[in-house]
Amino acid sequence: MSLKINDRILSTVQKPTRYIGNEWNSVHKDPNQVDVRFAFCFPDVYEVGMSHLGMKILYHMLNDREDVYCERVFAPWGDMEEQMRQNNIPLFALESRDAVTKFDFMGFTLQYEMSYSNVVNMIDLAGIPLLSAEREENHPFVCAGGPCAYNPEPLAEIIDFFILGEGEEILNEVIDVYKQWKRDKGTRLDFLDRVSQIKGVYVPRFYSFEYNEDGTIKRMTKAAEKYPDKILKRIIKDLDNSYFPEKIIVPYMEIVHDRIMLEIFRGCTRGCRFCQAGMIYRPVRERTPERLVKIAKALQKSTGYEEISLASLSTSDYSALEKLTRELVELTEKQKTSLSLPSLRIDSFSLDLMEKVQRVRKSGLTFAPEAGTQRLRDVINKGVTEEDLIKSVTLAFEGGWNNVKLYFMIGLPTETMEDIEGIASLAEKVVDAYYKVPKEKRAKGLTVTVSTSSFVPKAFTPFQWQAQNTIELLQEKQAYLKSRIKSKHIKYNWHESKVSFLEGVFARGDRKLSRVLIEAHKKGCKFDGWNEYFNFDKWMQAFKDCGVDPYFYTSRERKYDEILPWDHIDVGVTKKFLIKEAEKALRGEVTPHCRQGCIGCGATIFQGGECI
Repeated sequence: MSLKINDRILSTVQKPTRYIGNEWNSVHKDPNQVDVRFAFCFPDVYEVGMSHLGMKILYHMLNDREDVYCERVFAPWGDMEEQMRQNNIPLFALESRDAVTKFDFMGFTLQYEMSYSNVVNMIDLAGIPLLSAEREENHPFVCAGGPCAYNPEPLAEIIDFFILGEGEEILNEVIDVYKQWKRDKGTRLDFLDRVSQIKGVYVPRFYSFEYNEDGTIKRMTKAAEKYPDKILKRIIKDLDNSYFPEKIIVPYMEIVHDRIMLEIFRGCTRGCRFCQAGMIYRPVRERTPERLVKIAKALQKSTGYEEISLASLSTSDYSALEKLTRELVELTEKQKTSLSLPSLRIDSFSLDLMEKVQRVRKSGLTFAPEAGTQRLRDVINKGVTEEDLIKSVTLAFEGGWNNVKLYFMIGLPTETMEDIEGIASLAEKVVDAYYKVPKEKRAKGLTVTVSTSSFVPKAFTPFQWQAQNTIELLQEKQAYLKSRIKSKHIKYNWHESKVSFLEGVFARGDRKLSRVLIEAHKKGCKFDGWNEYFNFDKWMQAFKDCGVDPYFYTSRERKYDEILPWDHIDVGVTKKFLIKEAEKALRGEVTPHCRQGCIGCGATIFQGGECI
């Protein structure tokens, strides 16, 4: 019987629409007529989770199977959680309103390290033991995937198994193994043993770690020879023929990305040395314009959405961008809908294109130089110059744009105060470029927004061995940059350095952090990506109570021969390549991107020795 979430409870919370379900195109089945129930859990609020493309794909893919019922579960905001705990309402799924304990699987997507506390809180709200080892035969299996799963160790004692790579194939195989296990009436441990044999699945309990006196890893040991030494990620080779839904749920409330999203390709050829996504999603695989237009037409018809956007890591690099956008502009004009574009490298083609798609209102243009000097841009292999940026913004200003956003990172390896000064200088040059455009050509009221995030070294990047800037040093750099910005046209926003510190701990952390997460949960930590909830002091107390030094994970530089917590995971990109790139970074040498010739990163293993 489903839970009764009455009007009295919903009337007390800020956004009751988050919890009512029954949206257009949501899927409803009889739970008694399926073999497997899967709770797809997004560890953030509804409007964030419903904007995630991966959830849309996997939700409909699983529900297209007659034997599976996939339902959505989101982290309740504090007001709703309070009501749930007071009224003994466990975590529930939107479609059936059944408690998550009635499901076979509780599957999390890990998009951001700062959501880990919500993962723990949601498991607790569901009434499921927080530690994998304490779960019994009647409990759902708790699994997780997504980009953060590539360093699974901070959650290793909490998650039963991890799915590494793209879920379209792996999830179906997991479901099939589960059905057979169910028919065989196997034990919980037996299922984990079976699922560990699926390529791309990692079961932490079959691996253990020994540590050196200095806290570094001495060795990893497998419970038996049959478990793989390396867990190789899974990818979809042919994106054109992979699953993509032709209908998606249309929420009743406004969400972060409230529109049709067309995923045009996966992977990235650019090779920015700070970018984890650019490494773990290799190699590049594209959908054809024909397939994308077909999907767009189907989604317009099934949703009624009036906006289409393109999704990828670097839309400008899509090989058929001109053809695709021309056809989509024709489609949207015919349907009286709009096409929105992510940030593009500005040239005559893309400016002309933006003119077409932004006829009514010119929204802001976004550029990401990432660093303030050419020296540092070469260190991170960004591949853009000051001349590129000034030329681009000049074209934009001549085209009538007057709102420019510039994204930078501070705390990058080898960074000096001169590089910080360069950020202010570059922003001033953008303002100068605006005033060099004749008055009759430019729009009035220039705004240049400078935003800085703090660099966090990530696993599987050339910078995974680097030390992270301290909180104090990041704050010093933020204050210095603020003092160097003089123009009234420039606004400066920055990211909270304490959040970046904690992100850095979990990005490169090991298995010891599972207990810290549980201790932080006991102290009330959750929604750590939200200012309203983030409490740094509680986290620091949790580390202290568990006898774990968080600075061990952030403040020290690693040696290349150190065993890293994620060394048993294989994303295709080799450690040899990453070390080579790390050394080139220190010399300020750039590496050309993949379309200019293979750079030998190792990802060709997934394409039978060929890439792109």
